[in-house]
Amino acid sequence: MKKLLQICLLLMPLSTFASAGISLESADTSLSDSKSLANGAKLYVEYCLGCHSVKYIRYLNIADDFDIKESTVLKDIAPEGAGIYDKMLAAMNERDAKKWFGTTPPDLSLIARSRGADWLFTYLKSFYVDSSRPFGVNNAVFPDVGMPNPLWQLQGEQAAVFKTEHGQEVIDKLVIQEKGTMTPAQFDKALNDIVTFLVYTGEPSQMERRSMGKYVLLYILLFGVIGYLLKKEYWRDVH
Repeated sequence: MKKLLQICLLLMPLSTFASAGISLESADTSLSDSKSLANGAKLYVEYCLGCHSVKYIRYLNIADDFDIKESTVLKDIAPEGAGIYDKMLAAMNERDAKKWFGTTPPDLSLIARSRGADWLFTYLKSFYVDSSRPFGVNNAVFPDVGMPNPLWQLQGEQAAVFKTEHGQEVIDKLVIQEKGTMTPAQFDKALNDIVTFLVYTGEPSQMERRSMGKYVLLYILLFGVIGYLLKKEYWRDVH
């Protein structure tokens, strides 16, 4: 019974681990949207790559998979001085990371596969001001998170509104107390683009697999029709 309970806990959806009062929002991702993927890659490089690498992706992959010219990738997406064959590695070295954060920030290549797109979207949207934390912020989805809010300039600063449930204070909602450079709608779009890019990094081959899927289904359909006609022809002679 004990093992059964442990298995059930492991299989619980990630949404149940969000803080009480905060539900996971649905991410609007589409790997067929090359503009969203390209913008997500650009935003990731600008706001996230300083600490978090996606080491299984090269800038050449972005050019090939997103149908973008290599020169455009190097000009608009890759950091200055990067080569088209370079991997997307974090700018911060491990020694500085351990000194400033206490640990090395993780590579995020597979984060969308392990956490899910909805979790990522809600997490990136749920930082709020908390003066008790080392970086002055906390997160409603990931309490006591050990990192600053990388997108605070775009989103602005949020404050948490608490309520009491079963004798404990829990977060009821988050409200913007200082506006950022983007409107809420623009920020949601930017977040969706970043999450879409991270979904791509988790399994780059899925883009090719999905594009081939329609041809595979068409082949199966045609083969099925031909097989059915051959069956009718064969059994007509038998009878």
